[in-house]
Order: sequence, then C-alpha cells, then structure tokens
Amino acid sequence: MEYLELLLKGLVVLFPIAFCCMLITYKWSFRKIEKEPTKVLVTGAAGMLAQYDILLAFPGQIGYAILPMIARGVMLGPDQPVTLHLFDNIKQADEALNGIKMELIDAAFPLLKGVIATTDIVEACKDVNIAVMLGGFPRKEGMERTDMMSKNVSMYMAQALALGKHAAADCKVLVFAKPSNTNALILKEFAPSISEKNITCLTRLDHNRALSQIAKRLKVHASDVKNIIIWGNHSSTHYPDVNHATFTTKDGERLVREHVADDHWLKTEFIKTVQHRGLAIIKARKASSALSAASAACDHIRDWVFGTPKGTWVSMGVCSDGSYGIEPGLIYSFPVRCENGKWSIVQGLKIDEFSRAKMDATAKELIEEASFAKSCLNEQ
Repeated sequence: MEYLELLLKGLVVLFPIAFCCMLITYKWSFRKIEKEPTKVLVTGAAGMLAQYDILLAFPGQIGYAILPMIARGVMLGPDQPVTLHLFDNIKQADEALNGIKMELIDAAFPLLKGVIATTDIVEACKDVNIAVMLGGFPRKEGMERTDMMSKNVSMYMAQALALGKHAAADCKVLVFAKPSNTNALILKEFAPSISEKNITCLTRLDHNRALSQIAKRLKVHASDVKNIIIWGNHSSTHYPDVNHATFTTKDGERLVREHVADDHWLKTEFIKTVQHRGLAIIKARKASSALSAASAACDHIRDWVFGTPKGTWVSMGVCSDGSYGIEPGLIYSFPVRCENGKWSIVQGLKIDEFSRAKMDATAKELIEEASFAKSCLNEQ
C-alpha cells in the first residue's frame, strides 16, 4: 500500500513536469530560427552603360528581372534570407543603382536583409557567396565577334581578380554575359582561389527552350519532359540533343525521339528554333528575353545548391574534364547532376554520328574563342 501511495505522489509531481516539457517542445516547433543571409552579387545590375555608348541595355533588363526573383526566394528557397550586392562598371551608374536599391527596399521583401549598390568592384565582391555575372560587352551592330571578345577580356580579368581576392572561399559563380563560356574561362584563369568546379556559365536558358519546344510538339507540359541536353557553347552552335530525353505519360515514361517520330524535324527545325530563339524574341518585343533568362539563372543556381531531382539531369556550362572527348579545361555545356552543392557530368551516354559532329563543331568554336582570348590577354 505504501508503495502505491509513493507511486501516486510521484506521478502527481512528474505529470506537470512532463506536461511543461511537451508544451515547451510544441511552442519551440513554431519558432523560426532564421538563417544567415546569403550574399548574392549581380553585375550589370543597372544596365546604364548603354547610355554612354559602351553597352546595350540588355544586361540591365535581365538584372531588373532577376533581382525580385532572388529577393522572393525563387533562387535560394522560401526560407533563405539574402543580401544583394548590385554592381555596374562605371561611375555614371551610381544614380541608377541607387534607384533600383530604393525599389527593392520599397518592395519590403521579407527575405531581403540588405542591399549594397556600388560601382566599386572590391566592395561589390566582398564576402559574396554567389556571383551572377550579367555585365559584359555585347556584340553591337557592325561589330565583329572578336572585337566584342577583346573588350570582355579586360573587363572579366578585372572582375575575376576582385572575386578571387574578396569573395567567399566557396563562392559559386554563374556567367551569363556573352561570350559566356569564354568569359567564364577568363574568370577561371584569373581567380585561381575559386575552385574551377565553382565557375559555370548559363546554358539553362537553351535547355529550358528545348524542353518547351518538345513539350509543344508532344502536346504535354514542359515539366513532363526531362533529360534533354545542351552541348557546347552558349552561341548559335550549341547542340540541343533529345536522344536520351523522356516525357511522362499516364502509362509511364516514354522516349521523346520515338514519339516525335520525325528525325528530319529534330535534326533541322527543332535545332534551329532553339538556337535562334533569343533573336526571335528580340525581333518580336524589340528587347532581349530578360524574363526567361532571369528565370533560367535562378533554375541553374537553385538546382546547383539544392540538387537535381532523382533520375533527372540539367545542362550547365562547366569545366571539361575530358568527358565525351571534349578538350579538358574548356568551359563546355554538359548534362550534369547536382547533389550537396556540387555538380557532376553524367557519364556513359551513347553518342551517335550526328551528335558527335555537332558536339565537335561547337567545341571547335570554343577552342578558337579560347585561343583568341589568350592572345588578347598577352596584349594586356
């Protein structure tokens, strides 16, 4: 009997303690533990150089489109705070950058913890975790591609030196400004402190365009199509390859090539449409494809950081390791899978004769661009 009384008394004491512990645990589950802000650099943010006959306004359009996407969590997720570093190349951009900063503040984005707007490349690069390189010298009417490249060489050399010295050690870099593969190559050469695995260029826009064209042809949603590949240069020589692509039906996954059942279309009109989609949009709206480019850049970084879905790959311009016979060291678009913040090239895919020729042609263009860039660097 005494034992029973002691047990009852013990329960009387322990019950409120247990209840309090449960209550504390329940309330703690609703407590938001905020992460440290990720610092994201966006170059070419103002696009002001066009007004001084130095740059076209396209980088500024893309910057204007991507900044609210980053601030809303489209790039890094709905629970990741960010600090934006906005950079443009000339002093005259100060006022425009400040105007964009005011708009970002006025939008009251919950995830946006700060905005730095500057024309000082050192300040812009300080401790950044992600760098989205939109700024560059585009090809203007009557200009040779080599003229455009020579102007980008010096610009990207200076930005590479600043990134290498001042960015976070694990900074992830995405180059968009054309020639993006070669600009990324320059960054790789002049920012040796940043791992070559962390320097990439954007071919996700081409990848997304290819997905949408196949989806349109098959009368399905773009999200039902996967594992298209963009090989090579982000130029009119890139090769959209559907040989390994599939799409989802109510009966399971099916091969795209078998269901399109039109090799002539896949080898001609489809490739041409994807390669020249940007020009078609410029012709239609008298401006660049800023919205889709900004969305693709967010897709690129998001998959890189969080990983690609199981069984799916995406296209990224990355440093070649010799896979598929592509010269090591070139920044070339491959099919990649991402996991734990790292990418890896998909291996073992069969390459037919038609694809081999297309892949080699775009690699040849990149080798020529790299050679020209090196000659420009020797003149610096």
